[in-house]
Amino acid sequence: MVTIDLNADLGEGGSADAALMTLVSSVNIACGFHAGDAQTMLESVRSAIKNNVAIGAHPSFPDRENFGRTAMTLPPDTVYAQTLYQTGALEAIVRAEKGVLRHVKPHGMLYNQAAKDPVLADAIARAVRDCNPQLILVGLAGSELIRAGQRYGLTTRQEVFADRGYRPDGSLVPRSLPGALIVDEEQALAQTLEMVQAGQVTAIDGTTAKVRAETVCLHGDGEHALQFARRLRAAFTGRGIVVSA
Repeated sequence: MVTIDLNADLGEGGSADAALMTLVSSVNIACGFHAGDAQTMLESVRSAIKNNVAIGAHPSFPDRENFGRTAMTLPPDTVYAQTLYQTGALEAIVRAEKGVLRHVKPHGMLYNQAAKDPVLADAIARAVRDCNPQLILVGLAGSELIRAGQRYGLTTRQEVFADRGYRPDGSLVPRSLPGALIVDEEQALAQTLEMVQAGQVTAIDGTTAKVRAETVCLHGDGEHALQFARRLRAAFTGRGIVVSA
């Protein structure tokens, strides 16, 4: 039996958040640096607890103007402090609501840079460990972030993306380049099933790259996020794939 975690980035102002909570098994809640605020975090936590989905922190570079998608070069200690600050803030809210924070998944450019930069990945993993060594660190499958988490003794969860294009080395196509986003639902569905069932992805050049799919990301801010989430759940059910955190 194949089991997969299905996660969504929420608390970012998306209109489909409440409905998506009923379809996913994990949520990554924005912590204020790229989107959201204390009230949004509280409301998102309450909704997640109500729907019995695993709660995760979604820390970012300090970049609300560009939704956390601006490349930055910050000292490792600064990244460590910012990750610790955001994760700790959400954990306090979760604890106050009698819930449990389960994981941390960096957002946007912080996530993408940490996938390739071992120094940045180390700062994030160290912050997660120092906040709570029981937290799971979520990162791009096969990335430096996963390796950093493993070095610090953290449980890691390797992530794949339903609606993102891949390069031959298993990395994501940058959003600034053609092929970065998959807008065709059939293509996104086929790619997701290939990654989950076959452990590989077809890159933009037609070659295949191996990936380890432990969690699939649905972008909650996408125009058709809710519709696609329903189709994906139906496809998993039809193939005996169990969705669970």
